[in-house]
Amino acid sequence: MKNYMKLEIAATGANESFARSAVAAFALPLNPSLAELSDIKTAVSEAVTNCIVHAYGKRKEGEEGRILIECETEERGGEGILHIGITDYGCGIEDVDRAIQPFYTTLSDEERSGMGFTIMQTFMSEFSVESEKGKGTTVKMSKNFGARDTVDA
Repeated sequence: MKNYMKLEIAATGANESFARSAVAAFALPLNPSLAELSDIKTAVSEAVTNCIVHAYGKRKEGEEGRILIECETEERGGEGILHIGITDYGCGIEDVDRAIQPFYTTLSDEERSGMGFTIMQTFMSEFSVESEKGKGTTVKMSKNFGARDTVDA
């Protein structure tokens, strides 16, 4: 059975923990392990933080950024799958191939260890980035969970 959710939040650090907890809670019907939940929360945290810091980090006083989180669950062949899309409407990424390299950052004047794309790739089963300069960025991730018991509780 497929299920979905859409969540739009202000691009502020106060919403980062809410976003990762909301996505983790949405994944619960797929019966993920604690380690799998941790993977999801880490990847979502990295993606949302990127939106706040890189997409909207140089906005003017009074300008508010927003982040759209879309999730869908599905079961296929006894396997649970969580699909996540995290979209900002900020400055966009000029060169995605360069941006996904470890330690690349748009904020070279600050102490940053990269944009977290490597972390997202490591913890998720599938990962991609779509971006258009001046229009925003979408990170798409999926997490596959092991074979599920087909008997309903």
